[in-house]
Amino acid sequence: MAWFVLARVLIVGAVAYSAALLQPLPVGLIANIAFAVVLSGLVVAFETRVREIAPSRVLGALLGCAVGLAIARAIESGLFFADNSDPKVEFLHSFLLIVLPYLGLMLGAKNGEWLEPAQLLGLFRATGSTRRYKILDTSVIIDGRIADVCDTGFIDGTLVIPQFVLKELQLVADSGDSLKRNRGRRGLDILQKIQKMSGIEVLISDVDFPEVKEVDLKLIELARTLDAKIVTNDFNLNKVAQLRGVSVLNVNELANSLKPVVLPGEIMKVFILKEGKEYSQGVAYLDDGTMVVVDNARKMISKTIDIVVTSVLQTTAGKMIFGRYIEPGMAAQPQASSHVIDRPRSATAPAPSIPAAAQPT
Repeated sequence: MAWFVLARVLIVGAVAYSAALLQPLPVGLIANIAFAVVLSGLVVAFETRVREIAPSRVLGALLGCAVGLAIARAIESGLFFADNSDPKVEFLHSFLLIVLPYLGLMLGAKNGEWLEPAQLLGLFRATGSTRRYKILDTSVIIDGRIADVCDTGFIDGTLVIPQFVLKELQLVADSGDSLKRNRGRRGLDILQKIQKMSGIEVLISDVDFPEVKEVDLKLIELARTLDAKIVTNDFNLNKVAQLRGVSVLNVNELANSLKPVVLPGEIMKVFILKEGKEYSQGVAYLDDGTMVVVDNARKMISKTIDIVVTSVLQTTAGKMIFGRYIEPGMAAQPQASSHVIDRPRSATAPAPSIPAAAQPT
């Protein structure tokens, strides 16, 4: 940062010194120096804005402006038969020299991402299959499960890591909060792990949108530009992106869809971890984090027991399983009843009696 400040001071001093020697304005030495300082200040302000723009967009703007200028000159040469002394012809030449470079500048800046090396190489590849981009956001990188998904081969195409996401990740890694700092460093380690995987193409994109301040909105604009999908864990980003017509891959939804299907009447073996909210309830967790609420299991805390599933509740946050503790002497009866649970019961058949040990107290 000190070098940039020194360079700006030197450029302002050089322009002021030049104006003091040459005095382009007939208004005295002090006025010329002030004019030079203001002019160089505008140049420095323009430079600070240009620094925030991706290099590919700057290059695209320059090339577009040059092409527009060349077209204007070609049209001017093609009108050799026109009378150049006619004010209408002079205005037409001036209009073309101003408008065409401007159009080239704006169009080149808007489509500058096509000048990135990855995009240029794609122009010379076989036109059989198009590249499929998937943009990773900060939340899914810090979560870490995306590395395991990539390692299994379920993610194809190119993983795009925007520079503004890396910047946000670095800010988290440099945070004064130890918890945030550890999460940020974990995210950087996950990126290094993904880059070292064979068969996974990772692209660091310099495309930025200075007019957009929020990172989530930048991700959406980048996805629309590249026709890509966003990989995230953020529920709000998921909804906003879908409203704007951008496809989203949510790792949490993937994890929920891969959880084993449990049906009422099945027997499960769980470890009772703690007490439940209701009387005589115990709480257990499956390996995937699914909560299991077990009736009559409060006295079995810190033990592994057999339960029979009574119901399954699916929510937006995940899945909850409700079950009932099977005492050692009653393990055979739930298994027998599970075989006849789908059989229609006769109207005259008496209802089975519940053993006193299994009745709720």
